[in-house]
Amino acid sequence: MVSRVLCVAEKPSIAKAVAFHLGRNVQTRSDTGVPWLKNYEFDFEFSLPWGQCKVTMTSVAGHIKGSDFEGRYRGWESCQPQELYDATIVEFVHSDKLKISRNIEKQARYAMALFIWTDCDREGEHIGSEIRDIALSSKPEMQVKRARFSNIERAHVYQAAMHPIDLDERQVHAVAARIELDLRVGASFTRMQTKAFKAMIQQFRDGVISYGSCQFPTLGFIVDRYFRVKNFQPETFWKIQVFHEREGKRVSFHWKRVHLFDRMITTIIFERCIEAGQARVIDLQKKPTSKWRPLPLTTVELQKMGSRFLHMDSQAVMKTAEDLYTHGFISYPRTETDQFDPQMDLRTLVDRQTSDHQWGNYAQSLLNGGYRNPRSGSHNDKAHPPIHPVNYITPASLERPEERKVYEFVVRRFLACVSEDARGESTTVALQCGPEIFTANGLLVLQRNYLDVYPYDKWESSQQLPDFQQGETFQPTEARMNEGQTSPPDYLTEPELIALMDANGIGTDATMAEHIAKIKEREYVVTKPPGNSNQPDNSGGGGGRGGAGRGRGRGRGRGGTNNNATSRTSNSGGNNVFIPTTLGVALIVGYDDLNLDTSVSKPFLRKEMEAQMRAICSGEMTKHEVVNASIQMYRDIFIRTSMNVEVLKAAVRKYVLEPQQQQ
Repeated sequence: MVSRVLCVAEKPSIAKAVAFHLGRNVQTRSDTGVPWLKNYEFDFEFSLPWGQCKVTMTSVAGHIKGSDFEGRYRGWESCQPQELYDATIVEFVHSDKLKISRNIEKQARYAMALFIWTDCDREGEHIGSEIRDIALSSKPEMQVKRARFSNIERAHVYQAAMHPIDLDERQVHAVAARIELDLRVGASFTRMQTKAFKAMIQQFRDGVISYGSCQFPTLGFIVDRYFRVKNFQPETFWKIQVFHEREGKRVSFHWKRVHLFDRMITTIIFERCIEAGQARVIDLQKKPTSKWRPLPLTTVELQKMGSRFLHMDSQAVMKTAEDLYTHGFISYPRTETDQFDPQMDLRTLVDRQTSDHQWGNYAQSLLNGGYRNPRSGSHNDKAHPPIHPVNYITPASLERPEERKVYEFVVRRFLACVSEDARGESTTVALQCGPEIFTANGLLVLQRNYLDVYPYDKWESSQQLPDFQQGETFQPTEARMNEGQTSPPDYLTEPELIALMDANGIGTDATMAEHIAKIKEREYVVTKPPGNSNQPDNSGGGGGRGGAGRGRGRGRGRGGTNNNATSRTSNSGGNNVFIPTTLGVALIVGYDDLNLDTSVSKPFLRKEMEAQMRAICSGEMTKHEVVNASIQMYRDIFIRTSMNVEVLKAAVRKYVLEPQQQQ
């Protein structure tokens, strides 16, 4: 008797693609009770010990199960929020996923083995464990394996089917720990906040005032940058410039000191330069230079670049990339890896792009001798390669404009990765005028190379310097002393916010876009065109915090679905900046004013939690150890916050109520 194998994918589109890659005569059954859920039946010869088998391929749609507190803890008035740190948590199948669960149970009864085809990341591993548990409840003795794959190209799918592996229980436990902690911490703080503020602001806002351990640090970055802009006090500076005309070219030499904030001292230095009369060339360097081609594409880089250049917000970029992946056009779009495996056949991927009318000729030039091995970054998640095109499709054939933009970007980025660096020649002239040093720089681009296919990088020839000789002296054509003012930093853009989240360990590459979308959905921030607001949204400001800042330069460090306002869910991405609402400001200022050793508005707590998730995955810590330690830490913070809730209320009065009363 031929054995049967049950295969379950994470998405219906993956199930269909895998079924038609592996099976020759695929039968489609629609008797699942869910219109979009199909069971695909076909024959396939697996590696031993399974051999020739009948296969049923079906799917889920993300997580099947959820977690919540035991019945008596679910009501907001049934217990104190602090009790949630010890409350019993139960797991259940989501009500809208019951038919999916029953389909797995039914098909498992006839199978000797279960092959899991979920995405190969932490979340996919946990979804795989949910599928496994449901199947084993129906047939406890069945074998369980998972297919390891990063794209749905036919050959790749075949190899995954022939070489299944075990589920990674450590990753399953890491996600389970995160789910438990997010539930306990999020529910306790959300209930506390809502009860404390609801009576104060119910005339302006309905519903809960929710807390998330990733969302609040993300909001904190935006509020911190907002106050840096709001409190900025410009300072006047003075600088000296020297100009010289030669061979019909006017060259600007910049002061080595850049500028000074003392007018008198600058004036004295300027007068000494004028008195000297002559300038002497003290250094002359002409050397080859390069602009490096980009590193292979990671998820974080895709989100940043998509926001900056494709004018899509990060959530839209990721949704579009996942659609392209499920249709087999690009590789798995959730990866931290920025280095290609040396064994990957990248030339074949280049060859598939040669028929395109936009970049096909460039791809052919790579195959004709321009191909170079890609650079290697320092990150490798050991799960997926960098994002790259898998199969060619004419961009015009894609249905949505967003799909065309993202696909074109992924292709151009890949072709740039396997190209030659851009080459040029840089010239630097340093001259001494009196006691001061001034420099001028020139760039001549000689070979554009990867820039011809990658328009997202700019590297243009600058001013061309005339011939100067080492040691020569001349009288400059003109010298000026100019006055200027420092300018404030800009409000945070989405690429900057993603970079801050990445640097501070807030979320994973796969969840950053979700956290950003969440604080917009909760109306803690809005997005607006640059220069469109210098006050929190929906208020008159309510005063600053931290006093006025004196700015010297444009600092760039840490600082940093509503139907009524399209700006809250805008897809214009990099064109917009984040502005906190009055409630968003009040929440962050309130928690900062508590003066806790570690504020929940800062990234340190979540960064530590993410590090502990990685420790579970590596076997350095257990789920039990991480959960117990984190619960104790957050419980202490919660108790201290509850004891000083009047501090939070004071911030709400200052930033939400008082501005409303002034309008």
